Amino acid sequence: REDHSLIELIDFATFSSPQSFAAFVASKRDGTQEDSRSSWCCCGQTFKEHSAIHKHVARTHDTEIQQLTQATYKCLLNQLEEEPEAQQLNERKSRPVDICVWIPETGHTSEEQLQKYCGPGTVLLYYHYCQLEDPHVICAWQKALCEKLHLTGKVRVATEGINGTVGGTNMATNLYIEAMCSHPLFKMDKEDFKTSDGGAECFTDLRIGVYKEIVPMGVDPDVISYQLAGVHLEPEEFHKEVEALLAEGDSCSDTILLDCRNFYESKIGQFTRCLAPDIRKFSYFPDYVDQNLELFKDKKVLMYCTGGIRCERGSAYLRSKDVCKEVYQLKGGIHKYLEQYPEGFYRGKLFVFDERYAISSNSDVISDCRYCSCPWDKYELCSTQFCCQLVLSCPSCRQNGHTACCPTCQTKGQAKSEASPAVLHHKEECECTCGRPRIPQDV
Repeated sequence: REDHSLIELIDFATFSSPQSFAAFVASKRDGTQEDSRSSWCCCGQTFKEHSAIHKHVARTHDTEIQQLTQATYKCLLNQLEEEPEAQQLNERKSRPVDICVWIPETGHTSEEQLQKYCGPGTVLLYYHYCQLEDPHVICAWQKALCEKLHLTGKVRVATEGINGTVGGTNMATNLYIEAMCSHPLFKMDKEDFKTSDGGAECFTDLRIGVYKEIVPMGVDPDVISYQLAGVHLEPEEFHKEVEALLAEGDSCSDTILLDCRNFYESKIGQFTRCLAPDIRKFSYFPDYVDQNLELFKDKKVLMYCTGGIRCERGSAYLRSKDVCKEVYQLKGGIHKYLEQYPEGFYRGKLFVFDERYAISSNSDVISDCRYCSCPWDKYELCSTQFCCQLVLSCPSCRQNGHTACCPTCQTKGQAKSEASPAVLHHKEECECTCGRPRIPQDV
């Protein structure tokens, strides 16, 4: 490598001076000539012959030629110095990574202790922001790790970090936490994981993939980074802030308690006196902020979500608008808050993105049946095969056949089912969602 660099420098010393001379002469060419004849303008003179301009430059501009040569030399020297570093980086990227070193030894554990339905289980919820040079390697490691531990769930990996929720036996989830905490890239603590009763049966399968964002807000992480997030408040601090807000009552007009989740989440559980935007996806949140900026002007904003990750990007986006007085977020989300304050200011159930749909810490029911309006907060999937909306339908209404997300959907579903039961496709939206504005105006 050093011999090769030396040859390049010798070649440069041999040919750079003539090249610099030629470049200087070319810079003096008169570009206004419309015919094929060339001329050169330098020092107030016009030269129509190659020999004439060459003689002039050689006699008059020797100093400039030397300076140009030296500048070119330094540029090449810098490139040669940077090449080994770039080469080492490329070699690191191309070098195969042994992901087995990141998978815990399970020789001391029986296979039965890891099996899907063996004893009590746990569902983990976590995220961690950090720079990952090769997310595909982390993705492969996660697949191997989860399969070995018989875990199910969903894990998103990106260059900005990792976000996941997995379920399995208590032994399996403990080993998973140990593996994550011992990985040199993440350096996580056990406190970074939120736990709830459940298991592998809470998910239908295992889905792990590489994405642009670890939480889908729809904004490039390079443009709005999690590093711009608001101030993190521990559950105790957040509790005191909400307590002070409620104590002031309607007289408090400079603070907003903002729920960053989707409408179907806040419908069954929320903090008292919060603003819960009627949005269907987190990717609508940036548009909601943009169309309701006046609402946040000069306000102190207290944000919260399920586990904290949506607040990381959501608060960063809100702060980027430079309209709020202060922006705070609940560290660890509702999950961590309920661990300390099960009977606190969060009332109702906590929606979760698995087959359980919700977990509870208090007995309050804050939502109603879709059909009879009696208190009810247990979601079921719409019974119409082609729809994937959630519905709140009490046992009495379900017995009467009200099992779809809306009457229109149920009627349409019955007709399609009778016509062609084998050709059905799931829809993300339904007719009942059309009556809800995509971006509500709450100003």
